[in-house]
Amino acid sequence: MTAARISPPADHPRPGLRERKKTRTREAIRAAAYALVEEQGYVATTIDRIADRAEVSPSTVLRYFPTKEDIVLADEYGPVLVEELRARPRDEAWTDSVRHVLLAAARAGVEDDPEAARLRTRLLVDVPAVRSRMRESMSVTGRLLCEAIAGRTGRDPDGLELRVHAMSLVAGLMETSLYWAQNGHRDDFPALLDRALTVLEHGLGAAEKS
Repeated sequence: MTAARISPPADHPRPGLRERKKTRTREAIRAAAYALVEEQGYVATTIDRIADRAEVSPSTVLRYFPTKEDIVLADEYGPVLVEELRARPRDEAWTDSVRHVLLAAARAGVEDDPEAARLRTRLLVDVPAVRSRMRESMSVTGRLLCEAIAGRTGRDPDGLELRVHAMSLVAGLMETSLYWAQNGHRDDFPALLDRALTVLEHGLGAAEKS
């Protein structure tokens, strides 16, 4: 996935000073990492160099991001995505709710920082460690989706059918991200994701007819 960042709902209280400082530090570390990767490549971008560029200590970098892969991938979007899914109208079909929230996340991730979105997905293709870490992250998001969809449908969040469906959503998200990067980021990412969601909802045959 592009690891899209979506903003908390507008009615959420403004974070306190301490949280805002943490956010600024996280963003400084991530910006430093992105810049260094662009300049010298992923392998040469070490934690020490990221810390030096961000003007923090290496231990501070590791306190915010346990691994280098987390720096380029982590956006903490999963819990917010699930919160927005739960906030959708109760009378809306849950498949429509899922589509709305995922597409909103995709649009935000690309529009907020197009260069970062392209870099992240390029690293997914080029760096096996980044791809592996993303799969771990998406597994966590899949479990969160299980809980959210279960709340909307009354199904067992640990039921096989729901687990398969939720994980197919996150797998589709990741494959769409890989496809986007492998094809030079030529297509509109939200449009690609919309196609992927159509396949998941209606099957391959329905997608071929559209």
